[in-house]
Amino acid sequence: MKTILITCGHLQRHIARFQADIHAHGIHVWVPALSGQQFTETEMIAMIPEADVAIAGDDPLGRTVLEAGVGGKLRGLVRWGIGTDNVDKPVATALGLPVYNTPGMFNNEVADLALGHVLTLARHLHKMDRDVRGGKWTRYEGMSLAGKTAGVVGLGGIGREIARRCAAFGMKVIGSDIVNLDNELLNSVGARQVSFEDVVSQSDIVILACNLTPQNHHLFNASIFEAMKPGAMIVNVARGPIIDEAALVDALRSGKIAAAGLDVFEIEPLSGDSPLRGFDNCLFGTHSGSSTTEAIQRTNAISVNIALAMLGINPDFLETCNRVA
Repeated sequence: MKTILITCGHLQRHIARFQADIHAHGIHVWVPALSGQQFTETEMIAMIPEADVAIAGDDPLGRTVLEAGVGGKLRGLVRWGIGTDNVDKPVATALGLPVYNTPGMFNNEVADLALGHVLTLARHLHKMDRDVRGGKWTRYEGMSLAGKTAGVVGLGGIGREIARRCAAFGMKVIGSDIVNLDNELLNSVGARQVSFEDVVSQSDIVILACNLTPQNHHLFNASIFEAMKPGAMIVNVARGPIIDEAALVDALRSGKIAAAGLDVFEIEPLSGDSPLRGFDNCLFGTHSGSSTTEAIQRTNAISVNIALAMLGINPDFLETCNRVA
């Protein structure tokens, strides 16, 4: 009997919705107990050779895991969501292992979260809530958004939806990307493409929405923070390692950066002794940009359909899906 291994926590929680249909095709569903955010490399190496297809989340999917899988039964991999920085795609390609992800499933949801961070930090909503609960009645002087410049790093589907929302608040929106985008497409969301250096130097609020690659690890470091406008805000709904957190701490301490909204971190969960915890001008999330009921369910559904297609159930479906290796 063929087996689909489910290691993605979002799908694990809702697998009951899909089990009957999968079983009807004579396919076994394997849902190992997940205690943290993802499985370890050792755990993945032990499990993945026993699966014909795996649907994974942020689990380590480097060379040793992929070689173990292909050395066993593994013939296909689905990366739940858009991020594939945890997958060694060149190795997967060399091994002949097809890897698919599910882009475009939560462009709106991540953009909504990014604007939630912007609004909360601009108007000190988290501080007011804290103070009212503590019996205080503090009137914080916030920042108007209309007329400010928002800079979006990464103008893919998520970045463009962030731009659309910023423009709706009366902000001037500029953005950078490693590819040149069509002006008409950007005009439709109220954005203009400029250089990365211009985004850094001109923006009152910088929002990160790009993929994590080896080239942009610690893209936002001490020199970039120094090049930003004094008192700028930064929001990261992309991947934690794009920001050098030690450099961000220094920039927050000096006041160069006025506020930071971080849904993602270099190491997750955020450690209890992280100096970032000492700043009340920071707003933290739990890598939850995609976490709405609607987004999770549609991503679960397409992930299961991709896995089934790789096992011969409606294989033509793969022609509409995004293969990354």
